[in-house]
Amino acid sequence: MALMISVSGIRGVFGTDLTPENLARFTAAYGTWLKGGTVVLGRDSRVTGQICEDIVASTLASVGCDVIKVGIVPTPTVAMGVLRHNADGGIIISASHNPAQWNALKLLNGTSEFMTASEGKEMISISDSGKFNYKMYDEIGSISEDNDLLEYHIEEILKLDYIDPEIIRAAKLSVAVDAVNGAGSVGVPLLLEKLGVETVHTIHCTPNGLFPHNPEPLPEHLTEICDLVKSSNADIGVVTDPDADRLALVDNTGILFGEEYTQATVFDFILGKKSGDSATNLSSSRVADDITEKHGGKCHRSAVGEINVVKKMQEMDAVVGGEGSGGIIVPDLHYGRDALVGIACVLQHLAEKKVSSSELRASYPDYFMSKSKIQLDELGKEADEVLELVKDHYADLNPNTVDGVKIDFEEGWVHLRKSNTEPIIRIYTEGKSPEEAKAFAQKVKNLF
Repeated sequence: MALMISVSGIRGVFGTDLTPENLARFTAAYGTWLKGGTVVLGRDSRVTGQICEDIVASTLASVGCDVIKVGIVPTPTVAMGVLRHNADGGIIISASHNPAQWNALKLLNGTSEFMTASEGKEMISISDSGKFNYKMYDEIGSISEDNDLLEYHIEEILKLDYIDPEIIRAAKLSVAVDAVNGAGSVGVPLLLEKLGVETVHTIHCTPNGLFPHNPEPLPEHLTEICDLVKSSNADIGVVTDPDADRLALVDNTGILFGEEYTQATVFDFILGKKSGDSATNLSSSRVADDITEKHGGKCHRSAVGEINVVKKMQEMDAVVGGEGSGGIIVPDLHYGRDALVGIACVLQHLAEKKVSSSELRASYPDYFMSKSKIQLDELGKEADEVLELVKDHYADLNPNTVDGVKIDFEEGWVHLRKSNTEPIIRIYTEGKSPEEAKAFAQKVKNLF
C-alpha cells in the first residue's frame, strides 16, 4: 500500500509508507503554506502517535509556527482549539478508522475546517518542490500546551441553547460506551457525566491505541457493545471511531441503528429546534431527505467528503449537516464532524420525547443499502467511459454528475464513483429492502 496523499492530508502504514521523513516533509510544506502563525496539534491514541507528535511539533516550529499541543483528544476537539485560540491552522495525527498500524496527518485551515481542494493543492505543490521556509535559531516557533481543551469542548456543547443537562438528568438514562480505546475514551464518559447521565457502562475506554476490534464502526465489528447494552439494560449504546468524529448507535434491545440513522436522529432533533435546511453527501441515505422534509426544509446534496458537505451547508445556510457514515455537523458549534455533540443531541432528543431508543428508531422510514463494484480491468473499459455510458442510458432521469453519476429512481437510487486508488468503480445503491438495493446495482451492471 503506497502513501495516500490527498488535499486533506497524508495517510499510510507507519514505518513503511508513513516514515519520519515524509511526515517532516508534509508538515514543513503545511507550515510553509501557512507562512508561520499558530497551529493547534492533537492526536488520537495510536501507539505511534507520540513519535509522530514529536516530529510534527518540531518541524512546525522549524518553519516558524507556534505550536499548541493538546494531547490525545478527538478530531473535533482540535477544531474547537483552532477556534478557541484563533489559530491559523490545526493538525490531527490520526488515521481515523484505519487499523492500528496506520497513522496520518489530517489538516485544518484557520476556519477550523479541513483544507479546501485549492488550499490542499498549494500545500502539495510546496511539498513536491521541497522549498520550505526553515527559520534561523532566533525565528523558530514556540511549543506550548493546552491541557483543558477537551473540557472546553464539552462546556461549549453544554452551552448550546437546545442542550439541557437537567432534562437529561431527569430521564435517568443508562448509556453503554465503546470508544475502541481511541481518542473518545476519556471525552465520551466525561461528556455523559456532564450531561447528567445516571449510569455509564464502558468497554474499551483506555486510550492506549490497542484497538480490541476493527475500529471502523460497522455492524460486524460491534457485537460486544450490542451484548453490553442488553446485559446492562442500557437505554442506548454509543460507539466512536479512533478519533471520535464518527458516531454509531445501538438501541435498547441491542440492535444497531445503522450509521445512516445517526444522521437522521440528529437531523430530526436539530430541525425540530431550528427551522431551516440540511445538507449531506450524495451517497447518504434518502432518510435524510424524509426527515428534513418532515420539518419543512430541504436536504441539499454535495460530493462525498466532509469539506464538500461543509461548503454546501455554508452555501445553502443549512442548520445541520453530516455524512451517512455517522458524521454529524452542527454549525452552532463548529463546521466539522463531531461525535460528542452528536451524542448530546441524541440523548436530549430521547429525554424530551420520553420514548425508548428502539421506539425512536422505529419512527423513521426503513431504507437498505448495498455496496458493490465494477472491475475496470475485467471490463476492458476506462472509468470515465463507464460513467458516461450510465449517464447517457438514464438521461431521461436527469443524472447528478457532481461526484460520479447518481441516478434517482422513485423507489431508490444508484450512485457510481470511480476509485482514486484502485481500477474499480464503486456502486452504492439504496432501496426499501435489501433485495431491492441489490437489484438496482445489478440493473446497472447489466448494462455492460
